[in-house]
Amino acid sequence: MSSRALTALAFSFITAAGVAGCTQPTVAAPSSQPGVGDAASQALSDTPPEGMAIATFAGGCFWCMEGPFDNLKGVQSTLSGYTDGYKINPTYKEVSAGGTGHAEAIRVIYDPKQISYERLLEVFWHNIDPTVKDRQFCDVGNQYRTGIYVHNKAQRAAAEASKAALVKAGKPGPVVTPVKAASPFYAAEDYHQDFYKKNPGHYKRYRHGCG
Repeated sequence: MSSRALTALAFSFITAAGVAGCTQPTVAAPSSQPGVGDAASQALSDTPPEGMAIATFAGGCFWCMEGPFDNLKGVQSTLSGYTDGYKINPTYKEVSAGGTGHAEAIRVIYDPKQISYERLLEVFWHNIDPTVKDRQFCDVGNQYRTGIYVHNKAQRAAAEASKAALVKAGKPGPVVTPVKAASPFYAAEDYHQDFYKKNPGHYKRYRHGCG
């Protein structure tokens, strides 16, 4: 069966199960996190809390990217949002329509004394398919592209090295995930934050159905 047929089969499965990809948010109580609410937020500061560092990754639907990083010792928090676009203060409705240029992404606040950026890169690569463009699994569209957004020269060097190692290891197909300078990051609406915790049943059906 072709990869296109497999993608169509996976999509039909999750639709039948009532999981239409990363597009069925459930509104929850407002968050106490700065910059997070039910409307478009201002771009977040690129300055991390004292003693912490920031990492930004786009790996398709941001629902699926928070959990793998939250479980790591040394990660203080994760935040779903939008980056690498051209519209100021985008909303989820605008981003999901594909009209803002943004990618769904997560911002990771971590303690570099407890966990290295290289370890974060390893987790990132293990949770995406770096050989496809403008989609991840059953989510299709430019907003679901992958990307590593670096905040300094050290992160860029580490990201480029990890990508080169992945290519050298013989990953089937070309590795299309870019390494780019971090651009303004906007927090997604509250109902997207910690989605896997707030809506575990929906999340598990979605993740399983998408493979």
